[in-house]
Amino acid sequence: MGRLIVITGPSGAGKGSVVAGLRRERNFHFSVSATTRRARPNEREGVNYYFIDRDEFEQWIAAGDFLEWAEYNGNLYGTPRRAVLEALAAGNDVLLEIELRGAQQIRDAYPDAVMIFIVPPDLRTLERRLRGRGDTADAEVERRMEIARHEIKEAPDVFDYIVVNDELDQAIAEVGGILDSSQGADFP
Repeated sequence: MGRLIVITGPSGAGKGSVVAGLRRERNFHFSVSATTRRARPNEREGVNYYFIDRDEFEQWIAAGDFLEWAEYNGNLYGTPRRAVLEALAAGNDVLLEIELRGAQQIRDAYPDAVMIFIVPPDLRTLERRLRGRGDTADAEVERRMEIARHEIKEAPDVFDYIVVNDELDQAIAEVGGILDSSQGADFP
């Protein structure tokens, strides 16, 4: 069986950049989540997300088609169950880049999953990163900062590892070291 690996962190912590670095260096199945949010200009259907409407998402929930799902910032996000379980059964490590509520569901359902939380070096840096994107209104930045404070406070209760993303290459190397030292797990 493969390992189920969860990487989470506040918006702006750099989890996507860490995951992108890992994808260049390692061979694992990257789970593509479904979401009800609109695609950003650089995102592609089936590569970054499956972009579906709320009604379809709720049908997937009712059918039990998600391994985990949660609402974040007014949008629904979920991990399609079948693709993940098939990849694990084939012996592939599967990486989920998801948010905190979904990570908590994975922790409850799959206690042997490798759980990694990415944090910025401090909240000022996080705010600077969020504002530096240039596509986020001030009110939205404040909302994401409040969510981040809450996530950072809860992280030690959910995650096995907390990695500070101050220097991206170092954070990627640290997560790689965690993956090298972690054991596989049994999944149903």
